[in-house]
Amino acid sequence: MSLDLNKVAAQVGDMIGQLKASLEGQQDRLQQALEIMHEKAKDPDALRKKIEDSKITWLAAGIVEGLDKRFPALKAPTDFTVLATDGSHIETDRHRVARCYLLNISHVVLRYGSQPDAILESVPRLYADDKDMVIAPSNGQGREQTIEGNLLGAKRSVEECRQLADLASTLPPGETTLAILDGTLTLWGLESYPDFVTEELLDKGLLRELDRIRRIARGRKLALASYISGTRSTDVVNALRVAICPHEAANCDKYCPPGRKPDCEAMTGLNDSQLFINLLAPGERSCIFASRSKVVREHYGEHAIHFFYLRVDDEIARVEVPGWVVKEAELVGLTHSLVLDQCRRGDGYPVALSEAHEQAVITVADRENFWQLVEESLVEEHLPTPTTGKSRSKRMRWV
Repeated sequence: MSLDLNKVAAQVGDMIGQLKASLEGQQDRLQQALEIMHEKAKDPDALRKKIEDSKITWLAAGIVEGLDKRFPALKAPTDFTVLATDGSHIETDRHRVARCYLLNISHVVLRYGSQPDAILESVPRLYADDKDMVIAPSNGQGREQTIEGNLLGAKRSVEECRQLADLASTLPPGETTLAILDGTLTLWGLESYPDFVTEELLDKGLLRELDRIRRIARGRKLALASYISGTRSTDVVNALRVAICPHEAANCDKYCPPGRKPDCEAMTGLNDSQLFINLLAPGERSCIFASRSKVVREHYGEHAIHFFYLRVDDEIARVEVPGWVVKEAELVGLTHSLVLDQCRRGDGYPVALSEAHEQAVITVADRENFWQLVEESLVEEHLPTPTTGKSRSKRMRWV
């Protein structure tokens, strides 16, 4: 049975009323936040130190270039290359006939200028060996972790970065290049897993591939970035929350026990996009900020995640770059100009990432065809094809 929209309509009306009331109050809070931002921009070092000295329960941006500066884009070079990868997956399904999962990783090479060219491909890989299905501790002590859910998403991110490193390794010397990924460079959600999982996916996975790209970039004009469209990040807003704390260093547990209304509540409901849509003109970027997440501080080293906000028409996007890009002004400028160029070519979203997504996407029909292929292959080999009652039930209508 389909969704009965008549029964939902009244609830939607209530929701719209709540949103309207919330937006009216947000405008006052936003104006206050902008005023605080301009005021604290006069002495960014003081705010940087206060953030570093504070003990807070939320993620605040590290101050690198300041707070409210605006940077116009440099002119993009005539000849350049953009590399991009993206991925999709078919997850292990315990109701299906075989225990396996599939990653489909795309790779895109777009060359612009005097010798334009394009390579658009995807490479599917099936994982079915016992060693591919779990992450196990190297010392044999500890419980194996099944690669599914968040861990499969993390593995896919590692493979996307590996593919990007492979593409970068094929570049001829002297080629001006932007290597770009979709989404964040931070592998979130590993804190709840044993250390050997973080070691496998982060230290021996993503960071090893970032090391490869960094080595390839030495002596070249090669910048690495990730692009987050429709960001709801609050890192800079949270830095302003620290700024208005009346104490020399914020300490949530000490000064703001449960039941007490904190001063920083004035920033409730705001996000960074709302700040920067009021600060930046189309094509401009914000200051560079540093991620202060625990996983970045403890593991990323020279790849420490930094980010800036970019205004693309009426949208604010978050662009993340590793620390080694930030250290070279030329690479920062190249990242800014080429990401913006890609957005303009792609109707507001980097065209290389759009093409990478199209190559990698797995449709509903693809998933069903995949499982049908697996089942038919088992039948041909006279192997058992066990399925659950739930799986069979989904394939037929009873009423």
